[in-house]
Amino acid sequence: MEKEKFYITTPIYYPSDKLHIGHSYCTVAADAMARYKRLRGYDVMFLTGTDEHGQKIERIATSQGVTPQQYVDKIVAGIKDLWSAMDISYNKFIRTTDEEHVETVKKIFKALYEKGDIYKSSYEGWYCTPCESFYTEHQLVDGKCPDCGRDVEKLKEESYFFKLSKYQDRLIKHIEENPEFIQPMSRQTEMLSNFLRPGLEDLCVSRTSFTWGIPVDFDPGHIVYVWLDALTNYITALGFGSENPELYNKYWPADIHLVGKEIVRFHTIIWPAMLMALDLPLPKQVFGHGWLVINGGKMSKSKGNVVDPKVLVDRYGLDSIRYFLLREVAFGQDGNFNNEALIQRINSDLANDLGNLVSRTCGMIEKYFGGTLPEEQDGTEFDADLMATVASTVEKFEGYMDKMLFSDALSELWALIRRTNKYIDETQPWVLIKDETKKATLAGALYNVCETIRVISILIQPCLTRTPQAIWAQVGIEEGELTAWDSTKTFGLLPKAVSVKKGEALFPRIDMKKELDELEEALKAAQAEAVANKMKQEEAAAEEEGETWEEITIDDFCKVHLVTGEVIASEKVPKSSKLLKNTVKVGDEVRTILSGIAKHYTPEEMVGKKVVIVENLAPRKMMGEISKGMILCAEDKDGNLSLVTNDKMFDSGCDVR
Repeated sequence: MEKEKFYITTPIYYPSDKLHIGHSYCTVAADAMARYKRLRGYDVMFLTGTDEHGQKIERIATSQGVTPQQYVDKIVAGIKDLWSAMDISYNKFIRTTDEEHVETVKKIFKALYEKGDIYKSSYEGWYCTPCESFYTEHQLVDGKCPDCGRDVEKLKEESYFFKLSKYQDRLIKHIEENPEFIQPMSRQTEMLSNFLRPGLEDLCVSRTSFTWGIPVDFDPGHIVYVWLDALTNYITALGFGSENPELYNKYWPADIHLVGKEIVRFHTIIWPAMLMALDLPLPKQVFGHGWLVINGGKMSKSKGNVVDPKVLVDRYGLDSIRYFLLREVAFGQDGNFNNEALIQRINSDLANDLGNLVSRTCGMIEKYFGGTLPEEQDGTEFDADLMATVASTVEKFEGYMDKMLFSDALSELWALIRRTNKYIDETQPWVLIKDETKKATLAGALYNVCETIRVISILIQPCLTRTPQAIWAQVGIEEGELTAWDSTKTFGLLPKAVSVKKGEALFPRIDMKKELDELEEALKAAQAEAVANKMKQEEAAAEEEGETWEEITIDDFCKVHLVTGEVIASEKVPKSSKLLKNTVKVGDEVRTILSGIAKHYTPEEMVGKKVVIVENLAPRKMMGEISKGMILCAEDKDGNLSLVTNDKMFDSGCDVR
């Protein structure tokens, strides 16, 4: 009998040089679902990857003195390393720079043009480069991007447009007739109320102001809008439009597109409209999960509040982090990350409940029976309730997992773990061992605990990928029929003569106070290292390739506030050959400014200099120091620097015009 197919995707990630725990949250959830379906006997395709085109990538690469391809190649290697560390079991990793993807996107764009669903015009409106998104005036929030809150740019350029408005009514009808299409329901309400019913505008789908993207092959100078490029990955990864469409024919339509709530609009409006235009089936469901936030705010490199998942995995083990991500937050809603909650989950749920259950069970069997239970076993009055709880837990766990309610599924499973610990307290093995006539009852009670642990170890497999094997090694279970998913439906499959071997604690307890201090320092150190590495890259790029500039308006220039300042102290920055730490008096204020001029000026030469500084430059952390401002220098073609000084010796704090 052929297996039922299941196709799940994560969004393809923008190739950032620092994916944080929030990115891992989505991918771990998708991985748990893929593993669950495989264990249930499905033929699973799990897709993830990277979205590598766009103006944002081009600008970053240029600032670092490398080509966009060189930049993304380096970053993608790091992303794959992270997914390996998080034990992500994807079947395929797609990059939008893959040749097969590029060629198919060209074909799709041309097909839509020839059909009349793409036409040429000109675009004038607002664009957010970090989000690679177009917005109308009324969609902006206080004149800024409604998604990320950053400044938008006014663009005017010749462009191709996709007739998104043509598919408005069909989209509304499809959503209303397929209530499971957008989940959770709050996302469906948002799409209908905020976007579809107010009316859709045609979508700009080509750009001419930069070059890093897929070219429109029938109109040189135009490149495909990054979202049209990115969204098609879900079918190009399967070979759609290629000479080998077998995977497309096998797995499409996707069962679940798992995406962050900020990109639900692209996946439930633009992507389905494109598929309708291509006469292709729509995905069965788009699930928009919430954010993992810190102190109520979204994690962001620019805010300096990202949490490095590798630091956490190295410190606490992979399964502790996977458990926290899936258990702590009701999937679909926002959840708060903090170090205390993480350690509390490890101590309470993993160490006290699960770890203690396995440890005390194996310890008692070794102590009372030399490690192997006798085959002569009797029942207790508490057995029926335990067995009924096991059966109901299996059913409820599957029901929650089918709906991607991971936290509810794990909550149900941990209720069984606590019930099993209670069963031990009810049967009191330490009392039964004192009565020789009760040894068979004792053996039966401990057998029931081992059998329940077997079921628990199978159910946790989608979420905790390393712990099941550790449990099996201690409880004497060989991977095979006794660890198959369907075996959870039958209680009592373990051989009566169970042999155990108590091992190390599955999850050692953590000293909360001591660990919180050490963890905070470890996360800060990782963040500082990332900032330092980024700074080194920028310095190297500036040295090797020189700076690149773009035209600005007088309004842009007026945002820069230049003032005079006096250097009153200066010293070298440890571990840096370029930086001087300058103490600068600016009017009544004294501030620290780091400058990359150590090869041109000594600290002694800097003291007393009347300099010009950029006063309103955002503070920046470099080499563990906060720099507030920038000292201006001139640079000749040979790289020699000369301070821009105040020749009339005006007092510090005077405006420079």
